[in-house]
Amino acid sequence: MKNANPVSRAWRWWLALALACGLAGCARSEAPKATPRTVEHYFPIRLGERTVRLQVAVLMPEMQRGLMGRRELGADDGMLFVYTKPDRLSFWMRNTPLPLDLGYFDAAGELKEVYPLLPFDEAPVASRGDRLQFAVEMNQGWYARNGVRPGAKLDLKAVAAALRERGFEPRKFGLE
Repeated sequence: MKNANPVSRAWRWWLALALACGLAGCARSEAPKATPRTVEHYFPIRLGERTVRLQVAVLMPEMQRGLMGRRELGADDGMLFVYTKPDRLSFWMRNTPLPLDLGYFDAAGELKEVYPLLPFDEAPVASRGDRLQFAVEMNQGWYARNGVRPGAKLDLKAVAAALRERGFEPRKFGLE
């Protein structure tokens, strides 16, 4: 004999719906967010007239580590250091075996100063300017070989996009 009780049919229907929703994930109101990228990822960013691949260091431990221990760096690869506000910047080469060039950029993304960095040199290389917010380390000679001189621009829209992909809010760095 068939069960004609409408309550038991409704109960089975609600149970089936709840199970289907649970399995399909319809209880979620938004799609799961992608895992943010890390300092190990490279981002395409224009530097002057060239597009380079930069790792983006934002957190203090990432900045302190920088390119330490790196024995190779691609021809157009480097590291971008992003600070929350303009200031005087200073770098050294502790535990860094690669000869590098260091470019200091202001908050508008304009290259202001370039310095050579020698392997393992622990002498600080301080900026002359005190309104700098970004630094980019590239292989030594890269800036000269590519005609990237003071006045060249760092693509801040690409920097903001990289910050978003890293899980940071660009506005906290004065970027839109």
